[in-house]
Amino acid sequence: MIDSIFEKLPENFIKGICKEPTSYYFSLGESKKTVQLSAESCEVSEGRVVDSADCVCKTSPEFFLKIWKGNYRPGMKDFMTGTIKSNNPNALQDFLLCFGK
Repeated sequence: MIDSIFEKLPENFIKGICKEPTSYYFSLGESKKTVQLSAESCEVSEGRVVDSADCVCKTSPEFFLKIWKGNYRPGMKDFMTGTIKSNNPNALQDFLLCFGK
């Protein structure tokens, strides 16, 4: 399920929303993905392909699906309890916007 979501990201990407090139690294259980966004493109790679991603997101596949498919938005409690970990939570919001979420 997670892999199919990431495979479809380029075709679901909305051009013009991402204001500057941004790299994202997702660690979702066994699934590790790097997504690189710019105003015009979305590139998805297997594993970590950048030395230091602008935004790192670590959570369970189930919690990611709750956000992606269920329109749940993590709150402070989710970050404080470690349910989701990120060095840049605001960039995660921007990521969702780039895909109409």
